[in-house]
Amino acid sequence: MLKKIFFQVHWFLGISAGLILSIMGVTGALYSYEKPIQEWLNPDSYTVQAENRAKLTPAELYQHFQITDPQMKINSITLDKNPTASSSINIVKEGARKGYNLMINPYTAAILPEIKGREFFQFIQQLHRNLTVGPVGKQITGACTLILIVFVLSGLYLRWPKKHSFKQWLMLKPKLKGRNFLWDLHAVVGTWVVIFYLLLACTGLYWSYDWWRSGMYQVLGVERPLLEAQENKDKRPQNKQQSAENSAIRNNTNQAKAQQKGISPEQISIALTQTWQGFNTQVGRDYSTLTVNLPKKPDGKIELSFVDAIAQHERARNKAVFNTSTSTLEHVELYEDKKLNEKIMSSMLPVHRGSFFGPVYQFLVVLAALMMPLFFITGWMLYLKRRKQKKLTQQAKASATAITVDPHAKAWLIAYASQTGTAEQLAWRTASSLQEVGQPVTVKSVQQLSLDDLKNIEQVLFVASTYGTGEAPDLASAFAKKILSSNVDLSHLNYAVLALGSQEYPETFCRFAHSIDVWLKDNGARAWFAPIEVNNTDPLQIQAWNMALAKVTKRDLQAMTIEKTFDDWTLTQRNILNPNSVAAPVFNLELQAKHEAHWQAGDIAEVQSGNSTARIAAFMQQHQIAARTFVDSLRINIEQALWDKDLSTEIEPFANMQHLLEQLSPLPAREYSIASIPSQQVLRLVVRQQKDAHGHLGLGSGWLTQHAALNSQIALRIRTNPSFHLIDDNRPIICIGNGTGLAGLMSLLHARTRQNYVKNWLIFGERQREHDFFYQSTLEAWQSTGMLQRLDLAFSRDQAEKIYVHHKLRQQAEELKAWIECGAVIYVCGSIKTMASDVDQALIEILGEACVDQLRHDGRYRRDVY
Repeated sequence: MLKKIFFQVHWFLGISAGLILSIMGVTGALYSYEKPIQEWLNPDSYTVQAENRAKLTPAELYQHFQITDPQMKINSITLDKNPTASSSINIVKEGARKGYNLMINPYTAAILPEIKGREFFQFIQQLHRNLTVGPVGKQITGACTLILIVFVLSGLYLRWPKKHSFKQWLMLKPKLKGRNFLWDLHAVVGTWVVIFYLLLACTGLYWSYDWWRSGMYQVLGVERPLLEAQENKDKRPQNKQQSAENSAIRNNTNQAKAQQKGISPEQISIALTQTWQGFNTQVGRDYSTLTVNLPKKPDGKIELSFVDAIAQHERARNKAVFNTSTSTLEHVELYEDKKLNEKIMSSMLPVHRGSFFGPVYQFLVVLAALMMPLFFITGWMLYLKRRKQKKLTQQAKASATAITVDPHAKAWLIAYASQTGTAEQLAWRTASSLQEVGQPVTVKSVQQLSLDDLKNIEQVLFVASTYGTGEAPDLASAFAKKILSSNVDLSHLNYAVLALGSQEYPETFCRFAHSIDVWLKDNGARAWFAPIEVNNTDPLQIQAWNMALAKVTKRDLQAMTIEKTFDDWTLTQRNILNPNSVAAPVFNLELQAKHEAHWQAGDIAEVQSGNSTARIAAFMQQHQIAARTFVDSLRINIEQALWDKDLSTEIEPFANMQHLLEQLSPLPAREYSIASIPSQQVLRLVVRQQKDAHGHLGLGSGWLTQHAALNSQIALRIRTNPSFHLIDDNRPIICIGNGTGLAGLMSLLHARTRQNYVKNWLIFGERQREHDFFYQSTLEAWQSTGMLQRLDLAFSRDQAEKIYVHHKLRQQAEELKAWIECGAVIYVCGSIKTMASDVDQALIEILGEACVDQLRHDGRYRRDVY
């Protein structure tokens, strides 16, 4: 299964992101050799005829342009020791953020011909970094770079399980034909470039995401430069006036600043002369090029950068400051003296393009980058061939084993009412069982069901979940109000009901399904058998439904179950969120998977609860079971076998451990809203400790918050919760919740902030702000950065009169109406007995019942309540 998932992810991302990666690969290869190509295209700009005299000094070049073009604003001057190499000056030019380089004859100061191809390489650079469409393109290329890492790792995994020789792994087999040759070309060449692509992706993300860049600094143990951190801060969203002001600040030239500080051209000329003479006297090492930055302020200091005569790569620059007041060279920072980690972080572009590791490696990187289109093309060809083959296989299978519908069989209608998808899943499985024995079946959700559907059918099956305190699922509320309140002659109709619920709520267990049964009977329909109740998808009860249908149809129906497979997760962090609170302790739990886990904001974590060590020891002592007794059938110790068993069951005398275990049913699983999204690389839960009447911790909360040790394994499965999924556009959202219900809302808000959608409103309630303001720093940071436009808090015990979230909702009634008119979607997460019911009533009072029903029907009122 894992391999199948990896394969599906690999090919799907390949056909969707492959084109972008191909563009990035080709443009990156071209841009890597920008300077050699430009030198080849512009020999008259980069080289001059050597003369039998010294090159002009920085001061002489500065003086020349002060005379010939006093309006020219010079940022820096660069000299090359090679007699035939030109010099250059960097000047201010509108639209050029880093200035504009003019190539200069080092002997005469004449301006050399304009460099051809500069605009082309600027286009190539933009195409490589953001597809020339600005921030949106940058997000696309960043995402595709992350996908490249997925390609590499999933591709390796797909090849790794097979035992291959060195030749099979790395040698092409040109004798192969058709699909086999394409696969071999794709896989073998892909293995060749694995290292190159991993390095390209990991270094390329340095420019894509600030969190990745910060992580690289932390992993390599290098302090992040203050200037870079400030530049990143400046890149945050600003209004137009701030952007214009920042642009003006950036375009101020060094010379303009110097003039503002009172440095005259004569003083600059003298400083350049002193610097040139002092640097050459004191540097004590050979160099190839020297760049002199014109002074920024009248403190007598000039910043320099120079490259060694034999440099490691093109950006292996040394830095220094020359103090003209003392005529000394200060703060000399030699590149060769840096540690390897510092060299890497200060030379990210050479590392990315490969020149950091030498010209041979750079050439190999360029070849690997140019191969990107190969994988896109071969991947598409493999996909099309596989699709064609699958179609042919399905046609052959259909023609050979087509299901023959019994012409005398009556049609079945299966209607489901589902909140989390379980009822829908069982409805379709029931349909499959009937279709396999030749029965014609139609499946519909109850919100699509009409009275005419029931009038025109003779046999119907209802699969219905009960939600909250005995209510219909949200999307079935209109069915409950309109259909179940109507009177209609259904005397022609035969039916059966499968009722889904949880016996943890005995007063409302399967209430909605029973209301359907009562309505059908009251209108004359005949039941084949009494409603079959299913507690938490109990497989035995589901099978009872299948057996009952088999008796009705007189057909041998296939067994029908819902398999629950739990994965191993590691509990990596557990900390209390409400120390000293008057309420029960609430914990922030963080788990990490050993596998690649996927979920969406709004999904549910289903955790297999377990017994504490003390509880297992007491049970073993009660039944006189020796420690570490081996269970032959399971090949584990009895302690391991008992960890997830219900030890409160009455036990009859047992002959062996297998006989004992057969008497013990599994402990029920517990469900929790997920508070994080996959990009955070951690699954976060918010769990409040629950206690029964005897003061014992609840099964799930006790297991997660106390009994399970840190870094131990937790059995967990992710269950999709489509009725609470986040909308995929930038419409406003209103998140309403209390207590641990904040978890589900946090996942939604995390996803929204990642998408830069800022129209978010959170209404959250707890007891005391001082102790119960969960994730306060995160929420306040979102609010201060504009990612959370509104934050309304209801701390019920911070004042004499208790205030809850529904009070806040009523206070903001006009604002609520305005957001709803703008298309807002409401998400409610938390306790249904108090908060969710009160919120529902408040919404009806503010918006009207018809409006709230329409919001439910349109998927704009979504709830995850318990």
